[in-house]
Amino acid sequence: MKYYSTKKTVPEVDLKTAVTQGLADDNGLFMPKHIEKFEPEFFDNIQNLSFQEISFEVAKKFFGEDIENETLKTIVYDTLNFDCPVVSVKDNIYSLELFHGPTLAFKDVGGRFMARMLGHFLKGSDQLVNVLVATSGDTGSAVANGFLGVPGIHVYVLYPKGKVSPIQECQFTTLGQNITALEIDGVFDDCQRLVKSAFLDAELNQKMTLTSANSINVARFLPQAFYYFNAFARNPQKDKKLVISVPSGNFGNLTAGLFAKRMGLPVERFIAANNSNDIVFNYLKTGQYNPKASVQTIANAMDVGDPSNFVRILDLYNNSHEAISTDIKGYTYSDDQIRETLKRVYNETGYLLDPHGACGYRSLEEYLSDDEVGIFLETAHPAKFTETVEEIVGKGNVPLPEKLAAFMKGKKQSINLDKDFEYFKAFLLNE
Repeated sequence: MKYYSTKKTVPEVDLKTAVTQGLADDNGLFMPKHIEKFEPEFFDNIQNLSFQEISFEVAKKFFGEDIENETLKTIVYDTLNFDCPVVSVKDNIYSLELFHGPTLAFKDVGGRFMARMLGHFLKGSDQLVNVLVATSGDTGSAVANGFLGVPGIHVYVLYPKGKVSPIQECQFTTLGQNITALEIDGVFDDCQRLVKSAFLDAELNQKMTLTSANSINVARFLPQAFYYFNAFARNPQKDKKLVISVPSGNFGNLTAGLFAKRMGLPVERFIAANNSNDIVFNYLKTGQYNPKASVQTIANAMDVGDPSNFVRILDLYNNSHEAISTDIKGYTYSDDQIRETLKRVYNETGYLLDPHGACGYRSLEEYLSDDEVGIFLETAHPAKFTETVEEIVGKGNVPLPEKLAAFMKGKKQSINLDKDFEYFKAFLLNE
């Protein structure tokens, strides 16, 4: 399959180029030239397939033209050595738990898949690929752990100083080996700007092979469609219309869901559940997209003021505000509303949300009608935000999984950098 740039000013490329390059030469994001649909009959018996079996069928629609089936199956099955179950919370609201992977966050799916795909493309090569990834929380840990020890790849994780949770920080600053953590004196948008600027710098690209493992990379965001199909398969109320609520920051996750819908997945509507960073929420109301500086919240992974993947949504819908707002409903919540929701749901049901999942849950409470069933994405284990969550539900009520406890024992290894691009460029050239 060929991939084109959202800016449509450069030639189309093949999958290997799209993955290893990350960003198009004109600074656009790569999009697959066509989206292959499933026949309606596929969904009649989807509940009889395992998560891995479903994901392999989806992967063949995306990547089957470029990767031999047995190799692709190995990549998918090796990526998904954990489940993403649908768990009842209350009445017609369910949680799609995406925190059962090695770093306890949804980005384990895309991060592990991309690492394996890139490793496949580099096999037998002496090329060194430098992966640049900006993170507001979970992306850094998922990508770092997915690529840890992969030959021919060095990962640079850029994160905003003091603006990710201590546990999240431990998950990518304690690894060493081929992982370098860069603590940027700024916000997530500064980290993202540095990564994008690096891709456009001629001198850097002459001396280094650069790619991104943010959701701007097609091998990172497309596999996230897998668990939307799994959510449909595990939905226990199939007689009702399905609404899926996605806690949204950089909008790669929601974009993957929209791709799933284009592939025929029977979803009535998606909800973009935002924190106080309400740029897309305002677009859905007004048709005007006005990025602005991000605001720091307790749902820190969604603290994004100019979501990269929104250009993909615009492209997918031919820039039609009417079409986008038909498929997506927006909600935005303050820190106080997130706290209230998290505490109330815990007290009423015993289910412990993380701050991001709280946004998803609350939007379904406000939106659903009697003939609809809602599934929200619980994108990370609440223990990744222990301090915040325990302040809300009480000390001792957030058990620390063994996987996270192991990270906390490591020694922090990070490098402080200014947010100025010339400092970042000089650091990369002198590495």
